Amino acid sequence: MSNLRSEQRMKVLHLNAGNETGGGMVHILSLLNQFNREEFYLGLLEHGTFETKAKEMEVNTIVFGQTTRYDVSVLFKIIQFIKEHHIDIVHTHGPRANLYGYFIRKFTKTVWMTTVHSDPRNDFLGRGLKGNLFTRLNLAVLKAPDHYFAISKRFAQMMEDFGVQHNKITTILNGIDFDKKSTNRISSEELKLNPLDFVILMVARFDPVKRHELAILAMEKVLKKYPSVKLLFVGDGPSRENIEELVKNKDLTENIRFLGHREDVESFYKLCDLTLLTSKTESFPLVLLESSREKTTVITTDVGGVRDMIPDSSYGFVLGDDNPDDISDAIMTAIELKETGKLREMGEKFFNFASQNFSIQSTADSIYQTYKKFVHE
Repeated sequence: MSNLRSEQRMKVLHLNAGNETGGGMVHILSLLNQFNREEFYLGLLEHGTFETKAKEMEVNTIVFGQTTRYDVSVLFKIIQFIKEHHIDIVHTHGPRANLYGYFIRKFTKTVWMTTVHSDPRNDFLGRGLKGNLFTRLNLAVLKAPDHYFAISKRFAQMMEDFGVQHNKITTILNGIDFDKKSTNRISSEELKLNPLDFVILMVARFDPVKRHELAILAMEKVLKKYPSVKLLFVGDGPSRENIEELVKNKDLTENIRFLGHREDVESFYKLCDLTLLTSKTESFPLVLLESSREKTTVITTDVGGVRDMIPDSSYGFVLGDDNPDDISDAIMTAIELKETGKLREMGEKFFNFASQNFSIQSTADSIYQTYKKFVHE
């Protein structure tokens, strides 16, 4: 673990709703793990898995105990904590934290920074009138921070298109710890997979923005030519029941499996031949970096910063936005590449490029240098 610190000690509070269990949680914890524990705090609005993992890593964690999403009394607890601990910077992650960051900025002298993890126009996709209201509120609030971290060049441009001044945005591409190795190992036998199966992994929460239905439609075509292909869904979420129903209706239950939320997700990448991402929007998907760490080739829609991560077709497959036929064609090409050994070569090349360019250590150092500028000013 790095021991990043400035000559003048700062105090930074990272704030998140606390119900995050996916890439956002991994990003925040990986980042905080690089920093000096005496300078950084993690503030969560709710108890949950995020809190548990943070405390296991000995990150200074405070849970403000929001009773419901609409319990605004938590704002006063956060402000009291900021004043008592002389917080210099509040760094928010996610729509709910951003809303509180807006009011914290008005009632304290702290600098407010936010990381843009997703396209705010799609954060509440598929949630009806309430979702539309929350989207408008989120977009309005996002005009107020003192500084923004965009974890892809595309997201930096998006924020400028929203009217944010260029000099208020720092683009820092996401990163992971490439030295980390999974201690868990899952065998094909445990998952009842045949050694001859071609196995595809999709790690994503069940939410409309992840578009699991595209993967299912693509599988329907692939299985007509390659009946031994298996697709593993790892994750949970509000739309899981609808996706399970779709799989049943298409009679694909033998080939598409739902494994739920898993703490040992890293071990699945090595087991599989391919990682799939069908999202409508992403920033700089950690799931793809995690796949590269295990030298597993990816197929992904052209979202966020994936073209920075996968510069050309020799590193992986970057497809159009929402065409199941393109996905199925890419899967079948990958199957053919496996037969010649070239799919593994592609995974090796992906690993070499990603590990040299997207380490969490360089991400953390760049963010820390930005903090220092504001604190010293």
